[in-house]
Amino acid sequence: MTRNIAGARTIGVAARESGVSAKMIRHYESLGLFAPAARSGGNYRLFTEDDMHTLRFIHRARGLGFSLEDISRLLDLWRDRERPSAEVKALAMRHVAVLREKVDGLVAMIDTLESLASRCNGDDRPDCPILDGLDGGDGDARHGTASAHERAGA
Repeated sequence: MTRNIAGARTIGVAARESGVSAKMIRHYESLGLFAPAARSGGNYRLFTEDDMHTLRFIHRARGLGFSLEDISRLLDLWRDRERPSAEVKALAMRHVAVLREKVDGLVAMIDTLESLASRCNGDDRPDCPILDGLDGGDGDARHGTASAHERAGA
C-alpha cells in the first residue's frame, strides 16, 4: 500500500501539531503503534494526515492515563471498523477501575498528611508529629528515643 505523502509534515511539525514530542513519536513508531513514517529524499520522516490522526489519538489516550499496551489495543480496535464496541467499553471500564484505585490511594495519603499536619504546631519548637509519623513512631532516634522501627528490631 502506498501512502499519500502530499502535505506530509516533518517530525518537528508533527510534534508541535500533535502535542507528542519528537522523541516520543520515534518511540511510538519503534513500538509499532503506527506504521513507520514515509521518508523524504533526504531521509527525513514525513507524517501524513493519517499519521497525525494516530498521534493525536495516542496523545489523548496517554493523557487519560492508558498504558502503552492498552493504547496498542485501543488502536487495533479503532482501526477495526467491524469491532464490537463492548470490547472498547470493557477496556475503558477496566482503566476506570485502575484510576479509582489510584484516587483512593491518593485520598488516603492526603488524609494521613492532613492528620499529621493538624497535630503539628508549626512553631519554633523542634517536636514535630509530621516527622514522627514519617518515622513510624512517636520518638526521635536522633535524640536518643528509639523509633518504632528501631524498637521492632529492624
